[in-house]
Amino acid sequence: MLNTISLSAMRIFEAAARLGSFRRAAEELNLSPSAVSHAIVRLESDLGASLFERNTRSIALTLAGQTLLLHASNAFEELRRGVELISSKKAQLLRLHCAPSFAAQVLSPRLPGFLKENPGIEVRVAASTNYARFVDNLFDADIVYGEPQNRDDLIVIPLGEELVFPMCSPEVAQRLKSPRDLLRHPLIRSDLKRIQWIDWFEANQIGSPPPPAMSFDRSFLALDAAVNSLGVALESNILAARELESGKLVRPFSAGSRDNRYIGHYLAYPKTGTQRRLARIFADWLIQNMHRSTAAATTL
Repeated sequence: MLNTISLSAMRIFEAAARLGSFRRAAEELNLSPSAVSHAIVRLESDLGASLFERNTRSIALTLAGQTLLLHASNAFEELRRGVELISSKKAQLLRLHCAPSFAAQVLSPRLPGFLKENPGIEVRVAASTNYARFVDNLFDADIVYGEPQNRDDLIVIPLGEELVFPMCSPEVAQRLKSPRDLLRHPLIRSDLKRIQWIDWFEANQIGSPPPPAMSFDRSFLALDAAVNSLGVALESNILAARELESGKLVRPFSAGSRDNRYIGHYLAYPKTGTQRRLARIFADWLIQNMHRSTAAATTL
């Protein structure tokens, strides 16, 4: 039967099934919705099986459709890999947008490992606090602080739970015996942080925090100030992993305080587009790397 099945019809089916829409499949493949619908009907006729349940506003895969999608997706992924291996000797360019502190503290130290594991991929990084606009094709993936709002056309992956707690230089830590000592010590504020000193003070039941001695609009600047003994920063174990591992920053009175926990960063990339496979390669690598780092950081 395979000889009678059109490869183009299978490609149309895979796109429609993956996107859950004949219209969106048509947009991805530069076809009309009518052409997509007719190709699916012809494929169902050739297979002798119904692949979609249809109503006026949506489509859903039947059991047969789910089975076919699994094998079709794997087949097209292998085909794409083979074509790329033999058709291009140029480096594949991955264009990343990233929250500034994550770029400086987390992404930059890890990129050499990604490039070593994925020869032939070139990475370009831009950092800002704005969300990437994928409609203009400037970026392939975005690492954002805070959950993306317009996510209908995006694959959004949380990058793990972060612990937020006070951290300071070893010299400053010698003068801090309990959480209440922070009432009389310079505090460093990260202006854009979702978890602030008032949240940590409330979690530890020690009243309201004093006004911060200094404020920064980037976490990596707040961390640098803490390293230089200018005060105590309230920061994420993920963003401060290098400083905590090296001993430049330490946790004062860690046994006698409660951490704030939240998911701070997310990876997002479009569900459609020619760079979707490259973005997924990076996403899979980053998630595995973040899981290993999170496990190590929580022991510090």
